[in-house]
Amino acid sequence: MSSTGKVGFVSLGCPKALVDSEQILTRLTGDGYRTVERYQDADVVVVNTCGFIDAAVTESLETIEEALGSNGRVIVTGCLGADAARLRARFPGLLAVSGPQAADAVVAAVHSHAPIARGSALAGAELEVMMGPAGVKLTPPHYAYLKVAEGCNHTCSFCIIPSMRGKLRSRPIDDVLAEAERLAAAGVQEVMVIAQDTSAYGVDLRYRAAAHRGRTLPSDLETLCRELGQLIPWVRLHYVYPYPHVDRLLPLMAEGLVLPYLDIPLQHADPAILRAMRRPAAVENTLKRLASWREICPELVVRSTFIVGFPGETDAAFGRLLDFLDAARLDRVGCFTYSNVAGARARSLPDQVEESVKLDRQEALMEVQSRISEAKLAQRVGQRLEVMVDETNGTSAIARTRGDAPDIDGVVHVTGAAGLEAGERVWVRITASDAHDLHGAYLGTAVHLD
Repeated sequence: MSSTGKVGFVSLGCPKALVDSEQILTRLTGDGYRTVERYQDADVVVVNTCGFIDAAVTESLETIEEALGSNGRVIVTGCLGADAARLRARFPGLLAVSGPQAADAVVAAVHSHAPIARGSALAGAELEVMMGPAGVKLTPPHYAYLKVAEGCNHTCSFCIIPSMRGKLRSRPIDDVLAEAERLAAAGVQEVMVIAQDTSAYGVDLRYRAAAHRGRTLPSDLETLCRELGQLIPWVRLHYVYPYPHVDRLLPLMAEGLVLPYLDIPLQHADPAILRAMRRPAAVENTLKRLASWREICPELVVRSTFIVGFPGETDAAFGRLLDFLDAARLDRVGCFTYSNVAGARARSLPDQVEESVKLDRQEALMEVQSRISEAKLAQRVGQRLEVMVDETNGTSAIARTRGDAPDIDGVVHVTGAAGLEAGERVWVRITASDAHDLHGAYLGTAVHLD
């Protein structure tokens, strides 16, 4: 018996999972399915889960429970789905369970449990009207995530991602560039290049060359960034480990081909804690590299994330992390308390830190970083900056500088913005700042302004 072809869909977790959701929805839309907001209106509900830390697991389990209570017909996929036995034991009524990057399995499950009449698939022209040349996107039309690889070769003791998403698997460069061209054709003005370890792109392929539009290009990050910079105005790099070859990207940033922005997950700064995390422990090398990068590209904005309360983190070790922040003067910082995730090697380490201590250290770290951020942003007052408009409201707008990624970094509150639209790149004069955001007045769209 055919269904109405209505699917409820929930995407949880990181941008990499969001890309997985976009791929699933693109295929379902092409097959004739439509998404609906209310669980009650759907023939079946798909939940793309996250299982990275305990809080994410809890959110995923609660979402599944809510979908089952409201609809009863639920398909689960994503990182938490890698532990199918656990999910089926807790939710025996699930229609299907699959792990991450399982678009084939999800689409097949939807067809099996909510079949629609043959001939419902959209034709090419109609499909492009519905989705655009780049398929279904869960981001605003002017920016998108571009996933260049899956999996990770690292063995960080706090992380279970390799057990869920596997080893590094890079996409050939011609495949990535073809997707970037579709994004450009859809009007995308900014791409966030993502992977579990973006700077390892191409290692597993041994940088194998591929033909693209009559040229043979190696599948390495430098070549990829150079090509992307000629396709899309703003190219932003996330999840970059500070390998030596990352140095070669800084001239591209200085040239304007790639945004002067690096998202580097440093995680800590105490050598002993870094060794226990199975991370590079030469903190002095990181500081030297930051200094050399800023010398090549003075406009460089560096974002990082840190974990506090890792097993064995003493007051002295935490103090060394704060000292590093003072020395590194990073522009953007996120801080997480250590999560004792099931399956991670660090779970069995001695000297676990009390939860209250973790929270106190998180607060202390963010206070230090807030002072650094406030001082750095204050230096922007009076400058003219190019910004990307994200939202408009009458004569005001919310925008971002080249140094701000959507959702995780600060914004620019723009006045005198009547007539602007989301996705426009315009110039503003910065008039004020606070700990996290800037305020500016709209100047115009011209690059050279008096």
